[in-house]
Formats: sequence, structure tokens, C-alpha cells
Amino acid sequence: MKFSEAKTGREFILRLDDGEILHEVIEQFAAEHKIRAARIMLVGGADKGSKLVVGPRESRASKIEPMEIVIDDAHETTGVGTLFLNEEGKPVSHIHLSCGRGSKVITGCARRGVKVWLVFEVVITELVGTEARRVKDHNGFELLSV
Repeated sequence: MKFSEAKTGREFILRLDDGEILHEVIEQFAAEHKIRAARIMLVGGADKGSKLVVGPRESRASKIEPMEIVIDDAHETTGVGTLFLNEEGKPVSHIHLSCGRGSKVITGCARRGVKVWLVFEVVITELVGTEARRVKDHNGFELLSV
């Protein structure tokens, strides 16, 4: 285990609107407001056609092959995430969502593109005093480095 201590900074409340792509809007907002690190809490609707990464095909394979699910209709959604700068200084989010419709629930990473259905409410809490960032590993994933 590795760790880095941080303190909370500014708090932002965002309303994302119908059709916006969740991670793209959050990362653009972070860049515009010079947010280097943050925790993210969100709730709203994921639209038909949204994509979630739902795990590797084989957990210990020599080459990691992500699996993807495309949401077939609007789903109620809640999630949490983090945001840190990558090696190029760009904010990169890592958001996991649980999306439900009726008795069906899908949980996964929003990185492939979750489209807002009607509205998404997002609370971003800035983390200050940390040098934590995202660094590419041998698979090309931008992983947290503290």
C-alpha cells in the first residue's frame, strides 16, 4: 500500500444536462477550474447507448482485455469517482457507476462514455496538498501513483 495525505479544498456542484458525456464534461470542468485532484459523487440518469467497462475477460491474463456493456435504455444511476492529473497535466477521472432499470443492475466504469439521460447531479470535492497523479503502466492504463 502507498498513500498520500490531502486536505479538502473547494466544493463544486454541477448539473449535467441531457445528452452530455459524463466523464468528458467533468474533465473539461476540472481543467477550466484548475482542479488537480478531487473526489466525485454523482446521481442521475444514464441514457440508452451509454457504455460501461464491466471487467476484464480474464482476471489474470497476460494481456488485459476489457469487457463492455452498452445500456439498452435509460437507467437510474449513482456512482463515485476520483480525478487526478495524468503525466501530461490533463485531469483524468475514474468513475464507477451502478445503473438500474427494474430489477436489472449493471455496475462498471464510465470511461467508455456514459450519456446523460435528462440530468446528472455531480458534487466535486477538490483535494489539495497531494502530489498524487495518474501514471501509465505497462498495459497503457493511467493508474493512481502516490
